[in-house]
Amino acid sequence: MSIIQTIREKGAVIVIALIGISLISFILMDSMSSRHGGSLFGNNNTTAVGIVNGEKININTFNDRVKEVEQQYPDAGSSQNNQIMESVWNQMVGQKIVEDQFQKLGITFTPEEMSSIMFSDQAPQQLKQAFTDKKTGEYDIEQAKQWWAQTKKNQDEQQRSAIISQIIEPMRLNTLYSKYTSMIAGSMYQPKWLMKEQSEEKNQFAKISYVAVPYTEISDSAIKVSDGDIQTYLDNNKLKYKQEPGVMLSYVSFSAAANASDSAKILQSLEDLKPQFAADSNAKFFLGRNSSVIPYVDGYTPQSGIQSPKKDSIISLPNGGVFGPYEENGNYVLAKKIDSKVMPDTIKCRHILIGTVNPQTQQPLMDDTTAHRIADSIATAIKNGANFDSLSAKYSTDEVAKQQNGVMTFDLQTIESDNFSKPFADFLLNDKGETKKVVHTQFGWHYIEILDKKDFQPSYKIAYMAKEIAPSDQTINTANTDAIKLSGYAKDEKSFNDYVAKNGLKKVDVPTEIKENDYQIGQLQDARAIVRWASDAKEGQVSDPFSIKDDFIVAIVDKRLKEGLPDVSTARPMVEGIIMNNKKADIIKSKLNNPSTLEAAAAPYHLQVLSTGEDSTLTFDAPIINGIGHEPKVAGAAFDKTYQTKVSPAFAGNSGVFVIKVNGVYPKAPVNEALQKLQMNDQLNKDIQSTLSESFQELKNTADIKDYRSKFF
Repeated sequence: MSIIQTIREKGAVIVIALIGISLISFILMDSMSSRHGGSLFGNNNTTAVGIVNGEKININTFNDRVKEVEQQYPDAGSSQNNQIMESVWNQMVGQKIVEDQFQKLGITFTPEEMSSIMFSDQAPQQLKQAFTDKKTGEYDIEQAKQWWAQTKKNQDEQQRSAIISQIIEPMRLNTLYSKYTSMIAGSMYQPKWLMKEQSEEKNQFAKISYVAVPYTEISDSAIKVSDGDIQTYLDNNKLKYKQEPGVMLSYVSFSAAANASDSAKILQSLEDLKPQFAADSNAKFFLGRNSSVIPYVDGYTPQSGIQSPKKDSIISLPNGGVFGPYEENGNYVLAKKIDSKVMPDTIKCRHILIGTVNPQTQQPLMDDTTAHRIADSIATAIKNGANFDSLSAKYSTDEVAKQQNGVMTFDLQTIESDNFSKPFADFLLNDKGETKKVVHTQFGWHYIEILDKKDFQPSYKIAYMAKEIAPSDQTINTANTDAIKLSGYAKDEKSFNDYVAKNGLKKVDVPTEIKENDYQIGQLQDARAIVRWASDAKEGQVSDPFSIKDDFIVAIVDKRLKEGLPDVSTARPMVEGIIMNNKKADIIKSKLNNPSTLEAAAAPYHLQVLSTGEDSTLTFDAPIINGIGHEPKVAGAAFDKTYQTKVSPAFAGNSGVFVIKVNGVYPKAPVNEALQKLQMNDQLNKDIQSTLSESFQELKNTADIKDYRSKFF
């Protein structure tokens, strides 16, 4: 097995698209903006999935990168695959953005730097794991150098490409990013007196008395928010509410999930099969003939490995007994106990493989007869005192096992799985007492020694006859027909809404904008097909039915949104509450009429003067008012010395209008010099991270990013 496979298995390599590089995480704090003009999804580019600062992201390169990541998650569903695609896009865009800066600043990664990293304690973790000396537990640099020398001579382009993408490229990027961030961090300077002052401020707490007039004192019905109010607010907060091109959607869902009638029929079908299952002597054939959704496993599972909540009932059956039907994981299940015996949970062995085929290329290595003869000779030599490790190093074609001197440890469930070679498994599980044997498998001839068997416990062979609780054809057809009726009747927003009201249907208004590369619509997790439909749909257009998991969905485009500020009706749900509170604050402050005391502030609304901070929790870092919540303006005013001699003017907070009087600002427990220095350094690090974040965000904001993914996916 090749070294790259070893690294995959032992180092748990996550390819570049998912590597946690701090720079990329800063750049990609929010999804990339589409900066192309024209229609919502418009561009006829046929080879580029995107362009960043004039440099194309080729569709084939993008797809290859996505496939690399998807291979790490073979069981991922469509929703997770969409997330992988988004992550790869963000990483590739982010990489191109910052690499422009590397070139402008002359930041490079030389071959000498690569060697100094690879062959040192700073080597990538996957290399360290692949070349760890089994005796010392240390990174074997000489072995790594030998591997690298052989790799450079290797003509296998696929393997070379994998090594570059999974080892060299991440190392290069990490080094460049480190240099770049160090350059920015090194340019920062903060005087010690300022750091000391900030540290002292953080170690203070305030005690205040206050009056809080909640916004609920003013009825919502007493406040009117006009279209002009909303437009003025948007104009004053343009950056905050700038929108990308997109659409607002609504939809009606018709459930095609199994109903009570479907469930009852499936349950009854299992009840009818139960006596036949108990009487049948060939469980594998029975499960296949009756289309069980859980396949038969001709092996034993240790008691601790049985995950069913009905485990106790199942294992207490006599051999041949059947339990159920019961519901589990969306299925109705019958469980038949075939057999039981005490078996080891873990088996340790070592082996030498004389391979007849290359497991990756399937090219022949040697003929079967020669391999058999060599394996027999190895068995004889070891019997006569030859050293196993030496023979393994010389003859074994299993590179993974060879690096561990042939030693491998397996649990029972792995040995009993369909993916494990059966002849190998049969020997490991033999109850004849054999500990050494030459065994033939599809890979070649093995000399195997069983070294240890432990954790013996009762193990069970169980057959599961399972039927998915699935909808009937009638249920599916009914839902589909109902969806087609709505789609066929509704020609615009009015007819859509009329049909929904007349037939007692529920229309779901998606509260957020749907952008061109989204794959989720409200609670619909895998709705990419609907988003693609929206690319060409007009405002008010109704879709044909879409099948999304257990539902048929009919969608309507409520509004198309252009890049820039949203219109008043779109923005109203977002800003109406804020504007309403601002107006309530003006009314409350007018009624309070600049009070000179807290008692005067409390009187108009018949409130009490309250106090907080006695528990030393009111600080700059924790602007929480006990019993009220997050109020940073109150916390800021609490450290204003002006309000130690007089009450503050009334000011608007998050939950209401406040008037405060500062009773005092006090130091927390004395801070020793070492701790104070630690706090100062911590503050400096936070300032550096903040500067880096702002710097990288600005790079993203000023980049010319054209996103054409929606034309391909």
